[in-house]
Amino acid sequence: MTYAFRIHQPGGPEVLKWEKVLIGKPSFGEARIRHTAVGLNFVDIYNRAGVYNVLLPSGLGSEGAGVVEEIGPGVTDLKPGDRVAYGSSPLGAYAEERLIPADRLLKLPDEIDDKTAAAMMLKGLTVQYLIRQTYRVKSGDTILLHAAAGGVGLILGQWAKHLGATVIGTVSTDEKAALAKEHGTKHAIVYTREDFVARVKELTADHLVPVVYDSVGKDTFLRSLDCLAPLGIAVLFGQSSGAVDPLNLGLLAQKGSLYVTRPTLNTYGAKRENLVAMANELFEVVKSGAVKIAINQTYPLKDAAKAHADLAGRMTTGSTVLLV
Repeated sequence: MTYAFRIHQPGGPEVLKWEKVLIGKPSFGEARIRHTAVGLNFVDIYNRAGVYNVLLPSGLGSEGAGVVEEIGPGVTDLKPGDRVAYGSSPLGAYAEERLIPADRLLKLPDEIDDKTAAAMMLKGLTVQYLIRQTYRVKSGDTILLHAAAGGVGLILGQWAKHLGATVIGTVSTDEKAALAKEHGTKHAIVYTREDFVARVKELTADHLVPVVYDSVGKDTFLRSLDCLAPLGIAVLFGQSSGAVDPLNLGLLAQKGSLYVTRPTLNTYGAKRENLVAMANELFEVVKSGAVKIAINQTYPLKDAAKAHADLAGRMTTGSTVLLV
């Protein structure tokens, strides 16, 4: 028996229930892992609140780090005692131990500790596909990043700067502007008092940007389109302010033959070989020091409800880790 958070109905943080569960032995292709640290992400709130359809009752969380305790039949590239992490898995990370498909587990380099790994896998792998695949950021690009002081934002800002790009980021406060600038953002726009479209036009001398990375959604998306140069791409990868209204596709023609995509890590990392390649590139930029993982909050796993409330209330910056 072990303990894990379960949700039996959608709702606020109060629906998180700390329960004793029986996980059993790993079946074919599975491993049993003991968590040491679990990552907190905004998608966890979406899943808990019912924004995304989750088959209930359910576990929660899809990012964590720990140690392999046991492997099932057919697992050949892992063994008990291996340090592993994951950022793309079935829900269930908010647990002391769990069963997980072994092909979702990635062996950790010695240079990366468990807490850092738990903070960086989902967000770091997300950044990898955003800036290396969805739109391949290159030296000389100027890009727009919303929520530049968030967990994904702080990683993306550093990585894009490392690639030679100039990052324009939007944030809600002066404190978050300073944090974003410390992590690769060149120009931080405080959107609560500045018109970010006007500032982007000013900063780019009306050339605008080839890509906007938008995880905010409803409050920003249509205006994000006004920041794009002709043939630019709007990358919507979250909706912290709510779902985007249905889009009149004619707007894409009017605004310069624009592109829009709604990518997910599950799609980009669906094949094991792709996931491993993405992780290896992430590990290299972290080991080199080009990307530093900012863990600005930690909570005991049992305090996950408070962590959810703080994240939803924009009380956090960077990455948050739940310690087991």
